[in-house]
Amino acid sequence: MAYTVTPTPAGPVGSQYCVCKVELSICGQNLLDRDVTSKSDPFCVLFMEVNGKWVELDRTETAVNNLNPAFAKKFIIDYHFEEVQKLKFALFDQDKSSTQLYEHDFLGEFSCTLGMIVSSKKITRTLLLGNGKPAGKGMITVAAQELSDNRVITLSMAGRKLDKKDLFGKSDPFLEFYKPGDDGKWMLVHRTEVIKYTLDPVWKPFTVPLVSLCDGDMEKLIKVVCYDYDSDGGHDFIGEFQTSVARLCEAQDASPLELECINPKKQKKKKNYKNSGIIIVKFCKITRDFSFLDYILGGCQLMFTVGIDFTASNGNPQEPSSLHYINPLGTNEYLSAIWAVGQIIQDYDSDKMFPALGFGAQLPPDWKVSHEFAINFNPRNPFCSGVEGIVQAYSACLPHIRFYGPTNFSPIINHVARFAAQATQQETASQYFILLIITDGVISDMDETRHAVVQASKLPMSIIIVGVGNADFAAMEFLDGDSRVLHSHTGEEAVRDIVQFVPFRNFRNVPKETLAKAVLAELPQQVVQYFKHQNLPPINSEPA
Repeated sequence: MAYTVTPTPAGPVGSQYCVCKVELSICGQNLLDRDVTSKSDPFCVLFMEVNGKWVELDRTETAVNNLNPAFAKKFIIDYHFEEVQKLKFALFDQDKSSTQLYEHDFLGEFSCTLGMIVSSKKITRTLLLGNGKPAGKGMITVAAQELSDNRVITLSMAGRKLDKKDLFGKSDPFLEFYKPGDDGKWMLVHRTEVIKYTLDPVWKPFTVPLVSLCDGDMEKLIKVVCYDYDSDGGHDFIGEFQTSVARLCEAQDASPLELECINPKKQKKKKNYKNSGIIIVKFCKITRDFSFLDYILGGCQLMFTVGIDFTASNGNPQEPSSLHYINPLGTNEYLSAIWAVGQIIQDYDSDKMFPALGFGAQLPPDWKVSHEFAINFNPRNPFCSGVEGIVQAYSACLPHIRFYGPTNFSPIINHVARFAAQATQQETASQYFILLIITDGVISDMDETRHAVVQASKLPMSIIIVGVGNADFAAMEFLDGDSRVLHSHTGEEAVRDIVQFVPFRNFRNVPKETLAKAVLAELPQQVVQYFKHQNLPPINSEPA
């Protein structure tokens, strides 16, 4: 998408590492009528491309006598952000009870990537016949929803006048929370810390997924047990009670919820037994722990920019030894990196207009060196249409520039950071910026680059660096803060790790998808981390 600061329509936000399940709902409109005496009886088949072949994943039920079906059966797919997951939806008119698809009349098909569906949340497209022509007026609508309960519960608990269990002192109480397991036995979900020497403990607030505590069912009974800690593991039972999350939610800051802690044995023995103390729910709140997919389904756009190194160390692009030499197959390491990252990211940008910038070259007509120039030579409109547009602009500019130097990163990082800073003024989770820098060597402006990265770490922005050729990339590893926090030359710390570096040479002899997985693995986490840090939910997110 071109850089804009207009709010984009949006929806929900989410969890670390992007492997989750997506539910796809299918509707058809105006399907072809293949039956003579009645209307078609359509069903939909889902295929996924695996190693270049279409493999059937699932099929819906048959909608009898219906040209506008809304299928009840949903397709459930594992979603992987860092992969291109190609899908095909094919509709057939059921004629026989056979499971063989060639036995049924074909009503049309539609192909796309899973990324395209989740980035739009819902798409409606024309159904096509095998010859690529429209299947009459037939249309298909595919809607996506993340299949996860992202609610978390935060509880703040205390106790009052708990039974004294230690001979020479007070108790050392802790709580355990249980839910019913499938086998009918109680299953431990959470254990608090031990509070030493007190009958009136105050435990630290804790947060657990709602699914863990009660399987997402707020009315389900849960059990809370209070023990007195013993170092030998033989903890003494103080008491217990059963309740539900719905009941716990009655606790408010101003009016805590008090629950009696009961020891059943004591209750049986003693006629005047009241309880073994009171457990106090000081605070209970349910919130959503938004995932990357929540933000994408919420309408967050990924804004992609490419920065290409045109310094002299790359070699003369006319010579086969140059890193910029385009081989007879029409590619080189720069183009491979652009394709690998771009083909994933482009699904998450609605207008697919990407700025492509170069650095380290002398430009006509005055041959001054530039460290941030539009490779289409149009500084007012540096946007290329799709990844193909970037590739075309790159190939076209090579004969018209002189490779020079030095290798300065900071101008391009600061260029994208200016747009990312502008986007923060919306105060919504609507845009996140990704800068792909492809370079062959050592950074010349290391202090300025470190400073630029530290400043960019405060913005909705990530930087991917792909090192091409066989240079020493130790400085790049230094920018990638996986093992240590990056500091600027003034000592300021990066707020978060936003740089991912990979050397292309590690991926020369592996499938091209492997590079995309490596460079994009950390991105979903970085997006979620930024928006959570800013306390920004996905646009249109539902309250917990």
